[in-house]
Amino acid sequence: MNSLYEKTIGEIVAENYRTASVFNNYNIDFCCKGNVPFSEACSNKNIDSEKLLNEVMSVLNENSDSSIDYQNWQIDLLANHIESKHHSYVVNKTPELITFLNKLCNVHGTNHPELFQVHELFSASAGELAKHMKKEELILFPYVRQMVISKQKNEKLNTPHFGTVTNPIHMMKAEHSTEGDRFRLIEEITNKYTVPSDGCTTYKVTYSMLKEFQDDLHLHIHLENNILFPKAILMETELLSL
Repeated sequence: MNSLYEKTIGEIVAENYRTASVFNNYNIDFCCKGNVPFSEACSNKNIDSEKLLNEVMSVLNENSDSSIDYQNWQIDLLANHIESKHHSYVVNKTPELITFLNKLCNVHGTNHPELFQVHELFSASAGELAKHMKKEELILFPYVRQMVISKQKNEKLNTPHFGTVTNPIHMMKAEHSTEGDRFRLIEEITNKYTVPSDGCTTYKVTYSMLKEFQDDLHLHIHLENNILFPKAILMETELLSL
């Protein structure tokens, strides 16, 4: 941990771009003035260095979800996890990415006009995802939780206003496909998030964040399309046959 005190802000972000979010929250410049040592940056901003260090270490110590066996989770717990982790991720990261994309367009847009298209595509995706997640949180997920309760209590399942769970699931999967296509286009335009030779640190961080956003979206969609949705359809079929 102490070694971070001696590193510059730019070095820390270069080693793990996710730390950029922490420094951005404290208005610490990791780009143009990223050559300032961590300890000096804290002193300049009158920030508790121990508190900031703990936040940076928390990001550095984040574990990957790749080894988790979601297949054996109860569907209500899976819905809760998707909402608390992946929905929250989209809500928290969207404004930050919009801010960075605005900056890139202002600074690099003349030489890289493709940035305006990336901005437009991401903004459209963020807006649609916000509406998509609300539909899940207010309609689909509550029904999933109700099905689990009905099964546990061996009670009759009340028919929802949308008829059957396959109806909202069909809509959610179609919207997943649209956003997957949109991010594939972003990936194509950015040459798989390759930063141009004249790209600054903010450029690198923004592209890394976009890549992370896409990766999180892929896992998010996988958990729903391939695990939650089929299990919800199966459970509803079982409950309606009682």
